[in-house]
Amino acid sequence: MNKLSILYLARKINTIVQELDCSYLGNRKNDMPVAEILAGIALVKSSVDFIKSNIDTCKDIGEIGSAIDGLLRGKDEVEKRANKRGLGVAEQFDTAHIAREAIDARLAAEQLQEISNMINLRFGPNTWREIMEERARRIQEHKEAQKQARIKARKESAELWSDIKAILLVIGAIMVAFAGVGAAIYYS
Repeated sequence: MNKLSILYLARKINTIVQELDCSYLGNRKNDMPVAEILAGIALVKSSVDFIKSNIDTCKDIGEIGSAIDGLLRGKDEVEKRANKRGLGVAEQFDTAHIAREAIDARLAAEQLQEISNMINLRFGPNTWREIMEERARRIQEHKEAQKQARIKARKESAELWSDIKAILLVIGAIMVAFAGVGAAIYYS
């Protein structure tokens, strides 16, 4: 199954589930849609399938780079969903949610380990570790750049407000001076 057919199937399942009268489930408006639940693990599976089918024929790691990126994004989505606590109280303790989250996380980790072994066998023993280290370094650099941009924006905002305050203070002082001169002329 390719990625588009998996996403289509997930959306179709989500539509059918929403159309069913599941009154025994109660009001589950805060529940995650089925398509969102399936998206993370489906992305992992489709990326793994692509890598498995192309690992022997690719000449360099760049040919399967987008699939590796999809695999890592899918794993991140599965982990994010497992750590997400935006669900209602009933959903947080629902065995189906807990089981799905735990199984999806283990499947994603298992698939990631399998792909790392395949890439290391194909491109050398430290290739996967080097990919992960470079990815972590780039993510850290991006976070640091965002942090510096926020600091710079706050500093510029503070400077702007101090300039506005100074201008308003000068305008106020000028108005008081004119009022004083006007009062002196009026009372003399």
